[in-house]
Amino acid sequence: MKSLMRILPKRSGRSQGTVTVRHQGGRQKRFLREIDFKRDKKDIWARVESVEYDPNRNADIALICYEDGERKYILAPAGLKEGTRVISSASAPIEVGNTLPLVKIPVGTQIHNVEIRPGKGAQMVKGAGSVAIVQGKEEKSVLIKLPSGTIRKFDNYSLATIGQVGKVEVKARRLGKAGTKRNMGIRPSVRGVAQHPAAHPHGGGEGRSGVGMKFPKTPYGKSAVGKTRRKRKYSDKLIIKPRKKGPHVG
Repeated sequence: MKSLMRILPKRSGRSQGTVTVRHQGGRQKRFLREIDFKRDKKDIWARVESVEYDPNRNADIALICYEDGERKYILAPAGLKEGTRVISSASAPIEVGNTLPLVKIPVGTQIHNVEIRPGKGAQMVKGAGSVAIVQGKEEKSVLIKLPSGTIRKFDNYSLATIGQVGKVEVKARRLGKAGTKRNMGIRPSVRGVAQHPAAHPHGGGEGRSGVGMKFPKTPYGKSAVGKTRRKRKYSDKLIIKPRKKGPHVG
């Protein structure tokens, strides 16, 4: 749908010519498909016209046509097929592809495209195969179990879409060659222990000396293991149960 596409400028992790994000650059030119993450066209039915590939994400997208003729792209949940009717409404049926306020979604339902703040648009659970589950409800909030295992409070009137994000099999994809990664815009990553000590905290030493410190660090000297979450983050008070600790954390 050409009216919903535009050339995506290639910045390659640079700001004014300086590398600000490592390991980015060299990808193919591509079009940006404008995805409707807000789903703010309420109480109007739409029909799925096609399910398409999107080069900018690992999930497929669906082109939907509303009854008034307007077309938009949405993320395609698993099981969504051409001809299916979807709607964004507080009274929508609990069916794949429909968007409702969290307070209207039954406990135990699988959801994706979750808003953090009502009206801002979906910000969480958008990757291929991702799914969150409604765990419970309180007076002013709904408890959601996120893919990380975190149980977090969300506003009653934040929107979410029913179902799991499609293309679940993407995690089993074999890239086959290094060039595929380069076409995706991902440049090679060199191990810190193989670098010069001036370039990385893990570098240096005689022979294969390993990390050489109690805990691994990022190239900038920050701790890279254990509790790396920002202290005093705004959402700390909303987290009921933190995500599981990794195997490297005692």
